[in-house]
Amino acid sequence: MDRKQRFEVIYVAHYADILAYVRRRTESPEDAADALAETFATAWRRFDDVPEGRDARLWLFGVARRVLANGRRAESRRSELVERLGQQLALWAAESAQPGDELRGVREAFGRLSPGDREILALAGWEGLSADEIAAVLGCTRGNARLRLHRARKRLAKQLAARGVDVTRIGLRAVAMTKGAL
Repeated sequence: MDRKQRFEVIYVAHYADILAYVRRRTESPEDAADALAETFATAWRRFDDVPEGRDARLWLFGVARRVLANGRRAESRRSELVERLGQQLALWAAESAQPGDELRGVREAFGRLSPGDREILALAGWEGLSADEIAAVLGCTRGNARLRLHRARKRLAKQLAARGVDVTRIGLRAVAMTKGAL
């Protein structure tokens, strides 16, 4: 029996049991379907590790258990992130309720840049990515990323100067506050 046929036999033999297992441990049919799909995708990727006979069922239960645990951890991280973002947005809203002229100037200067310049500046400033990391995100060489970042910074400085914004006076806090507003 070839690999595909053996997988189909395992799938048909254990689908219902694994579905019942994940369904009892998830809150929605969609979550159960996702866990089931991930369990069998893992089985396909690690097919050489799947034991023969009845042990395959137990192995699949173990995989499903880990898939569910990973899902719970991811959900916990998402919930924590949503809470942190909510707190940050509330703080930003309170701080930006009365923005100064400088902050408005930073927003305007940033908004006048091309989308490409805004993206590369955001990757460097807001996401804290290095030139190597920016290159990976943009799919270009490190040298090209550094050049693009340098040019974008020069264009931003020119836009800021045109609006009379002294970045040294307003500080990083004010520039950081513009993240959500831009």
